[in-house]
Amino acid sequence: MLTLLGTALVLVGLLLVLIGALMFLVAAFREGLLWGLGVLFVPPLPLVFLIVHWSKARDAFYLKLWGIALLVLGVLVAGNDLPWPIG
Repeated sequence: MLTLLGTALVLVGLLLVLIGALMFLVAAFREGLLWGLGVLFVPPLPLVFLIVHWSKARDAFYLKLWGIALLVLGVLVAGNDLPWPIG
């Protein structure tokens, strides 16, 4: 039963992370073509975009954080049935 719950949490977490990432990318492209391409292809620019355009990117950022939290929770819940120890 815990494996099913853990799997569901992981899948919901992955979905939230994906939606948050798409929202973040859309916010960057709405700000400008160069911001969008930079966020997509240059690794440090998403952090810069988040700081500079906090009001436009915060919802996507928080959605990604919730997704990551659900992913971790799902792995910990399902970790009881894994054949190897976690941590």
